[in-house]
Amino acid sequence: NVGKSTLFNALTRTQIAQAANYPFCTIEPNVAKVAVPDDRLVRLGQLAESQKVVFGQLEIVDIAGLIRGASQGAGLGNQFLSNIRSVAVVLQVIRCFEDPDVLYVDNLAKLDSVQEMEIIRTELLLSDLDVVTKRLESAARKGKNDKEMMKVADVAQKALKELEQGHPARNVILEPEEHAIFQTFQLITAKPVLYILNVDPEKAATGNSLSEAVQKKLVEEGGGSSLVVSAKLEEEAASMRLGVADESEADSLQEEYLAAAGLKQTGLNQVIKACSQLLNQQCYYTVGPTESRSWFIERGMKAPEAAGVIHSDFEKGFICAEVSKFSDWVQHGSESALKAAGKWYREGKTYEVEDGDIMLFRHNVTTQAKKPSK
Repeated sequence: NVGKSTLFNALTRTQIAQAANYPFCTIEPNVAKVAVPDDRLVRLGQLAESQKVVFGQLEIVDIAGLIRGASQGAGLGNQFLSNIRSVAVVLQVIRCFEDPDVLYVDNLAKLDSVQEMEIIRTELLLSDLDVVTKRLESAARKGKNDKEMMKVADVAQKALKELEQGHPARNVILEPEEHAIFQTFQLITAKPVLYILNVDPEKAATGNSLSEAVQKKLVEEGGGSSLVVSAKLEEEAASMRLGVADESEADSLQEEYLAAAGLKQTGLNQVIKACSQLLNQQCYYTVGPTESRSWFIERGMKAPEAAGVIHSDFEKGFICAEVSKFSDWVQHGSESALKAAGKWYREGKTYEVEDGDIMLFRHNVTTQAKKPSK
């Protein structure tokens, strides 16, 4: 829990989340959107002489910390967990640094990062258990004469079995037709988790014994995604941007500050990359004189589905996709040059979109594209 609001402010380049050295300084959730940095998109916008470049957006939600017994009302309780039931990935910030000025919770005589991780896991699981129990009870009451409610009850029973055994909901084995029902439960432990191991600035590049203990535990459990990050260092680096109007210069100042600590990229870039891997995501681009834009999709998605990310009508009326590659854009410099060089391809419904593809969809529906979301 410790450092999550500091990290939130650093990642989102804001100061909207209160950060303090005492528990429960976050009461109401803090929400911010940040542009996903993308050098390829910037280059494509330059080559196409686009009037504007629209980056993908990452929404980050900072909620109150959890302590042991939150499910029974300890601390601020766990009712605020409803604010993250719709997120795609859970970022669990684990304290991995010693500092007498930053208070412990749970009456720990000595900091135990693995135990802190387990406490948060348990409280999330208990919250999900409460949700599933209520759904099962409701479905059981209505299901006697309702086949759909009987299906809900069956799925809830499967989830309940795993949760009661102390297993996260992501372990539930479902039939293909049950996934849609399961998604309506919005269980937090069904979501992928990225463990952010918050170390002191001096150990940002190497980690320490506390972060290593957590990583060892994750390996013993079969693997888990984690990042070693110093929230304090990231905050200091982000502050280098203050008062700098030029975005490129601000980026350079922030990166130079982190490089001095042995880091090659910002915490935001690390989090984005890790989340994309957890979600099995990639992006494609639409490029033109009006705008160049990135679109995020799941790996393995076919062209019509990718078109549907822009607008559902594009998928329904899909005819074909005109595809070009980023490396070819860099080499040839324009759409006309790509076509002249034979580097402009027409693909059908079975085409599997590749990361970095530049796409132009042909369809038989006239409509305005909706604004993207991520």
